[in-house]
Amino acid sequence: MSLIDTLAVKVSNLILQGADMSDKQFFEREIQKWKNSPQRIMQIKGHLYYDNEHDILHRKRMMIGEGGKLEEVDNLPNNRLIDNQYAKLVNQKANYLLGQPFAIEGENQQYVELLKKVFNKRFMKTLKAAGKAMLNNGICWLYPYYTETGEFSFRMFPGYEVLPFWKDTEHTILEAAVRLYLVVGYQGTTPVLIEKVEIYDLNGVHRFILDGSTLIPDLQGVDDNTSPYTTTTGEDGNTLPLNWAKVPLIPLKYNECEIPLLKKVKTLQDGINVMLSDFENNMQEDARNTILVLKNYDGTNLGEFRKNLATYGAVKVRYDGETKGGVETLEIKVNAENYKAIIEIFKKAIIENGMGYDAKDDRLSGNPNQMNIQSMYSDIDLDANDMETELQAAFEEILWFVNAHLANTGQGNFDGEEVNIIFNRDILINESEAIDNCQKSVGILSDETIVGMHPWVDDPQLELDRLKKQKEEQQAEFEAQQFNPFAPQQQKGNAPPDDEGGTVNE
Repeated sequence: MSLIDTLAVKVSNLILQGADMSDKQFFEREIQKWKNSPQRIMQIKGHLYYDNEHDILHRKRMMIGEGGKLEEVDNLPNNRLIDNQYAKLVNQKANYLLGQPFAIEGENQQYVELLKKVFNKRFMKTLKAAGKAMLNNGICWLYPYYTETGEFSFRMFPGYEVLPFWKDTEHTILEAAVRLYLVVGYQGTTPVLIEKVEIYDLNGVHRFILDGSTLIPDLQGVDDNTSPYTTTTGEDGNTLPLNWAKVPLIPLKYNECEIPLLKKVKTLQDGINVMLSDFENNMQEDARNTILVLKNYDGTNLGEFRKNLATYGAVKVRYDGETKGGVETLEIKVNAENYKAIIEIFKKAIIENGMGYDAKDDRLSGNPNQMNIQSMYSDIDLDANDMETELQAAFEEILWFVNAHLANTGQGNFDGEEVNIIFNRDILINESEAIDNCQKSVGILSDETIVGMHPWVDDPQLELDRLKKQKEEQQAEFEAQQFNPFAPQQQKGNAPPDDEGGTVNE
């Protein structure tokens, strides 16, 4: 039996309070293996690198000591510079696909309007944050829930907080999931970090505290560590527990392999940081803290010599008769062009390997036509296709929960209704060329298609409604001028002139 099959069998009997020890030990063991797994560590590093916490910050200056072993040196410059090209790449990708509000199209306009209320600006913000999390972690999770005011909403969990148990090897059907997160508590007056665990299954949420490697039921303020996903009030006034028919965790994947973006470019990002730091280190190693050659130094303590040199900027040497003293330096020339060339190579490599784009590309300087722009965006467009495929699959799950919410709240049963989620990619375009193409397509394509391709339009249907309203107002104004006897009339020709030299109406 494979590991996946074993997990499926075990997960079928999830932990409830009072469950047997074997199930409890299984989850404790799986959590401990997952906590320090390379996959989760890379997910955490993706979050840290985006937040400017790079490995270079822990770098030490080393030298060869006695016996040929490396030893740390603390009296040399040790700069730790960060040029965060990785965060720039994440922002590029998230904003390219999710920076603009997506459009909703469907035959049932009532359903579309209800979806627009659910997928409001707050949801758009959550989805954009989820886009960055799925890039940093390879996967993140949306959790549908009801707020304290009863509003249906979504919350995002980063990938490093959730340990999923899948029914299938393709990772499409979720059996259950464990969420591990940290909260700040107190022991007396001393703040401490507490590891909390939530296990999600079809029976609700089971809450625990992770004490070392042991799961302890979390009974703070409650009598049972298992709670339903939501509650409602029955006709008799009693509280009724309600659970979803599916585990309410929706995976959003960067790619089908759930590989974080950092895994593709980490060595290149580290190389940029090292080159910048080494360059500044070498520039700072001047005559007062670099290699010195002493001849007939008037003293014996080299530490005292260094101190006097740093304090007074002078060296006392012996120079009498045949004894000629002096100080020479072993100068190491720092070629800035070499560092510049290497850093430029790294920056281009991180764009290519991360499948981003260079906004300062030479193709935009001479003739920025649409073909050149599309060529510049080709890599990020290909990667966005993969992301969109995963997001479209995720939206099928999202819509399942939305439809259940609409049915449960009496707003209608929309199971089986077809709806399209259209992502508006934030791509640089030649607007003049695009508008000219739209004008040339009048009479060949429908107005709806032309309006949808216009660069100034975000919501084609809304713009068509505005055009229809504008035409109706213009028609009404025209008819009012035609049939209103008091409206100003155009002067007729051949009218006799008035006293002022003008004409008089008949």
